[in-house]
Amino acid sequence: MILQTEIKIQPLEQTIAYGDGLLFLGSCFADEVGALCRGLGFDAMVNPFGVLYNPACIAQSVERLHSGNPFCHEEVIRVGEGQYCTFSHNTAFWKVSEVALLEQVNQYLAEAHTHFEKSKWVILSLGTSWAFRDKETQKVVSNCHKLPAMRFERAFLSVKQSFQCLSEIVRQHPEKRFIFTVSPLRHLKDGLHENQLSKAALLLAVDEVCETFGNALYFPAYEILLDELRDYRFYKEDMVHPTEQAVRYIWKRFSDFAIDPKEKPAMQAAAELKQMMQHKAEREENQ
Repeated sequence: MILQTEIKIQPLEQTIAYGDGLLFLGSCFADEVGALCRGLGFDAMVNPFGVLYNPACIAQSVERLHSGNPFCHEEVIRVGEGQYCTFSHNTAFWKVSEVALLEQVNQYLAEAHTHFEKSKWVILSLGTSWAFRDKETQKVVSNCHKLPAMRFERAFLSVKQSFQCLSEIVRQHPEKRFIFTVSPLRHLKDGLHENQLSKAALLLAVDEVCETFGNALYFPAYEILLDELRDYRFYKEDMVHPTEQAVRYIWKRFSDFAIDPKEKPAMQAAAELKQMMQHKAEREENQ
């Protein structure tokens, strides 16, 4: 008796090893899987600009990582009473002064630029085709920072537009290998139908990129959660975000897909060491 729709995934021929540099960019899925990689000792950097959602913002961020051009005064915006940020970062980067903001974001950028240049693998997790464009500059922003809605216009990135953004990233960096995923998290604020259209456009754009470039690959995180784990017990109370169990299941499928099997003993040892350190810290807190 078959009680589950299993997603068949062919492991990569060229796989990730401990010595490889990894860069994770994109949605919350990139945060989750990237954090698991870091926790197991991989040389991974995760979302140096904060969470990103659409192909245009991800493309702009990769371009910035490649150039390493520092952020400047003209890019700083006031975001509330006495707070400053840029349209390239999320709200976690808010600072009480422009000087403090630029010091922090440029330090992060310098580190991320160095990491990107040495990274062999870039994992891009796409969340939505919907984007917000600043009317003043006509640039797509990574975050609206709770500024007045009238300052922005909402736009849907077509399959062609998303393909252009993503293919340019891959074309400019033939020395790297790219793994694309489409985040299974639904963007309910867009509306359920609009969310489906958004995910469909992303899937079509990514498929075209992977058909066009030999160094672009697809991992079906979207299909695993929606088809293989098709039950609300794998979702948190908001009925949108996956549970820790679901994330770890998807991580297991990802590691089987992308990581060199020879690294599994070292990964197991790293996981056991991490668990031991956590237990030690908990005991010390309880003493």
